[in-house]
Amino acid sequence: MMLTKKMIEIRNILQNIDQAETLQLPSIVVIGSQSSGKSSVLEAIVGHEFLPKGTNMVTRRPIELTLFNTPGLAAEYGEFPSLGLGKITDFNQIQRTLTDLNLAVSDEECVSDEPIQLHIYSPNVPDLTLIDLPGYVQVASLDQPDSIKQKIHQLCEKYIQAPNVILAISAADVDLANSSALKASRRVDPRGERTIGVITKIDLVEPRRGAEILLNRNYPLQMGYVGVITKTPSNNGLFRRNSNVSSLIAENENSYFSVNEEFEVCTVGTIALKKKLMYVLEKTMASSLQPTADAIHQELEESAYQFKVEYNDRRLTPETYLASSVDSFKVNFKEFTQMFGREEVKELLRFELDQKILDLVAQRYWNKPISNLESIDEASRLIDRPVSELSTAAKDDVYWQRKLDLASSTLTKLGIGRMSTNLVIDSLMLNMDKLIATTNFTSHPFAHTAIRDAASSILNNRFYSTADQVENCIKPYKYEIDVEDREWEISREHSYKLLKEELRQCDTALNAMKKIIGGKKLNKVMTFVESSRNGSVMNLSEGTEAYGFSQALITRGREALFLRERSDIIKLRMVAVKSRQCKDKENKYYCPEVFLNVVADKLTQTAVLFLNVELLSDFYHNFPRELDKRFGQSLSKDRIEAFAKEDPKIKKHIELQQRKELLQLALEKVEGVIEMQKSRAREESELARSTQSLWK
Repeated sequence: MMLTKKMIEIRNILQNIDQAETLQLPSIVVIGSQSSGKSSVLEAIVGHEFLPKGTNMVTRRPIELTLFNTPGLAAEYGEFPSLGLGKITDFNQIQRTLTDLNLAVSDEECVSDEPIQLHIYSPNVPDLTLIDLPGYVQVASLDQPDSIKQKIHQLCEKYIQAPNVILAISAADVDLANSSALKASRRVDPRGERTIGVITKIDLVEPRRGAEILLNRNYPLQMGYVGVITKTPSNNGLFRRNSNVSSLIAENENSYFSVNEEFEVCTVGTIALKKKLMYVLEKTMASSLQPTADAIHQELEESAYQFKVEYNDRRLTPETYLASSVDSFKVNFKEFTQMFGREEVKELLRFELDQKILDLVAQRYWNKPISNLESIDEASRLIDRPVSELSTAAKDDVYWQRKLDLASSTLTKLGIGRMSTNLVIDSLMLNMDKLIATTNFTSHPFAHTAIRDAASSILNNRFYSTADQVENCIKPYKYEIDVEDREWEISREHSYKLLKEELRQCDTALNAMKKIIGGKKLNKVMTFVESSRNGSVMNLSEGTEAYGFSQALITRGREALFLRERSDIIKLRMVAVKSRQCKDKENKYYCPEVFLNVVADKLTQTAVLFLNVELLSDFYHNFPRELDKRFGQSLSKDRIEAFAKEDPKIKKHIELQQRKELLQLALEKVEGVIEMQKSRAREESELARSTQSLWK
């Protein structure tokens, strides 16, 4: 049993290696027709009902069943290694899982060659590897495709090739000449050297007839036949699902075979079948060990050479790759924290407020007055006097004073708290994406998502408190704003630069339009549009063409005229900002651009202070710790391996390394088993010599 257990362990290792079939140790492949009792035989060996049941064809995929004899085990259980469901002690659940996995194959596809791996651990099972295949069908039913017979035949043919042992299940009440299992085995094993015949329902024929079948006379197999009766006495209340049925079946078989002397010279019973399977599997595996060892050795040499050439024997595991990737990202993050501080936040917020100021002065000062006041709402009535009148207005002109107060109020009531906090959060998230793009994480969607989630969770938790703090601290500026001379002078220079940049953008856009349309043609269109405004020509309406100008050209003319007029106003305001009038802070009503810049600067300075304390510092402290949490113990080994293999280059490195290590492990174990065999052979030889000496 120890030898078989070790060989099964080797077989399971070889199954995890992407390699040729020559490296596989043999298994026992179970074939038979749908009505032959194939499932009952397997369940009798295991001692539980666990295979899919149903009136239609429910076994649609190979089931690779590995049994592990585990003495002293408190509770029997099964595992699906590829599914990660853990230990399942309820065999009803195992049956439901197998049913679901099989029925996942559509009726149109009917069968799949993708195997289901199931391991069962119990003190009541022998160490065996069995492969259950879909049962042969003679005629497709109405709800089955015509190709089902051929597909099942091809699937079974793939598995019953040498060196696998064939367990051919046939029912006693069906002539063996019509046995689908025996027909299939003869094609690949014509001499019957690796086929075991199992005759089910032996109690349904006369004992003499049953004995003739089992005596291997009509259709001889070198490994012989075994007769079994796998039905359980469920109708008398003694049998319950999930109870071990091996003893019940054994009692039932013993009561039948013991009273029929015809079976005295036959191999009968599930207990005898288990022993035979153990012996045959060990013998077959043992004969394959040396060829398998030679094949493993050759594959190992090739893998080792490839690993040396491509990776210089540099070992890389998913865990070390993840750790190095996280460390690399954290180093980059630390460098980012030194580059993104109060000054960067100030610049970010000030840029946004500069755009708000330009929008405000454009809306309240620069836009051309609307003469028809009844066509606009009451809130827009302040834009009815041109800004060209501002420099000559009286100092106590209530109109211009009120206009500036409203503009300043609009700026301070923008919701600076939320706006500034959102700006910083958006910038941080954008920089996290940039950091990801410069590290190993760029090719890992899972890591990208995890990092973004980690960053957003911390930042979102601080959002409301930070926004409220900023908003509370700028409240005084909503009522009164004191301006110092130095602040005024700095804002005056800044305003001039803003206007200059706005003028450049206007001129650039206008010049680009001239290049596309043509300077002369554009000037004509602009003149036409201006004339239409003054009433010199007919008014233009959407969808009309006039004087040879298309509607699209007229639209471009309007845009060009707007840009020219905006450029003229900006030039006027640049002169005003640089004038003696705007040099004095007391003349703030004549210089709205400068005053609004002072307000924006005060808002920025106050907001930055609390954004740094409430948001940045907290994020820079907690983010690396959140990374460790998300990429640390919370990740399973499978998840870490899946992460590493998201990168094709790393996947190739790891898989080649794993292949090399598995081949080394398999070779060590195979050589160990071969040595164990030699040792056992020497012991048996010495025992034989000792016995012979004693007889002499």
